[in-house]
Amino acid sequence: MREARARNHNRAVVDLRRAVNGYQVSQALHVAAALGLADLLADGPRSTDDLAAACGAHPDSLRRLLRALASIGVVDAAPDDRFALTETGEELRSDVAGSEHAHAVFVGRDYHWQAWSQLEHSVRTGEPAFRSLYGMSVWEYRAEHPEESAIFDRWMTAITEAMNDLVAGTYDFSRFSHVIDVGGGSGSLLGAIVRAHPSVQGTLFDQAHVVAGVEMDGIDVVSGSFFEAVPRGGDAYVLKSIIHDWGDDEAIAILRTCAAALDGDARVLLIERDLADPAASWLDLQMLVMLGGRERTEDEYAALFRAAGLEPAGTTPIGAGFSVFEAHGKVADT
Repeated sequence: MREARARNHNRAVVDLRRAVNGYQVSQALHVAAALGLADLLADGPRSTDDLAAACGAHPDSLRRLLRALASIGVVDAAPDDRFALTETGEELRSDVAGSEHAHAVFVGRDYHWQAWSQLEHSVRTGEPAFRSLYGMSVWEYRAEHPEESAIFDRWMTAITEAMNDLVAGTYDFSRFSHVIDVGGGSGSLLGAIVRAHPSVQGTLFDQAHVVAGVEMDGIDVVSGSFFEAVPRGGDAYVLKSIIHDWGDDEAIAILRTCAAALDGDARVLLIERDLADPAASWLDLQMLVMLGGRERTEDEYAALFRAAGLEPAGTTPIGAGFSVFEAHGKVADT
């Protein structure tokens, strides 16, 4: 019995130590993505010296990084100082749809890294660590640092592209005639919806600088702020990964703007992670640190709907931890 307890204790210590040192793994993967190592290994094993020359790294230091990456299954160490990409490592390639490359490049950027170093401030005060550290919102920071905005946008595009077909194919948009994508960015989600449901008319709505130059066949493009007004005439207003960026007051303000545009039995569809999924708890901390937003449960989204003058109308899980939270502007029958 004592030996079993000792084994369990040792196993717990190893597991906890691995978790405590997780920041090392994050940075190693970030550097691997920033150097483009997975792309360089896509055609087969290469020597450390060859890789170092190709990516502009110090050979011995790169060898040490590759050994660490081998320990977590990203690369395999082959004979004569050569390294090969594993199946896991393939997901760091920049040319693989839905890969983690853009995420890994983003996650180690200095401004993001430094904000997470102030997690304790957010937990103690409830305030976004980012604003405390930089004196501005992360949106304002990225506006002043276009290179960071571009890196972030590539990550968001990668996430959206990975989800588009899942959203368009799982949720029944065919029951709508006109879908308005509120805060829809480049329009890739709306494009997927219209392709999957050709009878649907689409309108893309976002800030002017976001949709500048966006042209899509069969889709109208309208600019504006979702805090002020959204286009009328839709029977479905889609907001994907929008509301989680904001605290309750701002989220309710956005939803009220949408509610004001509804006619008849038009619907508001929030595509968000459900906090009932344990994995969402980490993204919830991301929202706390960077934005002051939060992930929410079905009940919490229902409360936001009601506070904005909307009536919850059901939840549809669509996979990958996401659900469609639905509401309408009509008073429910009693």
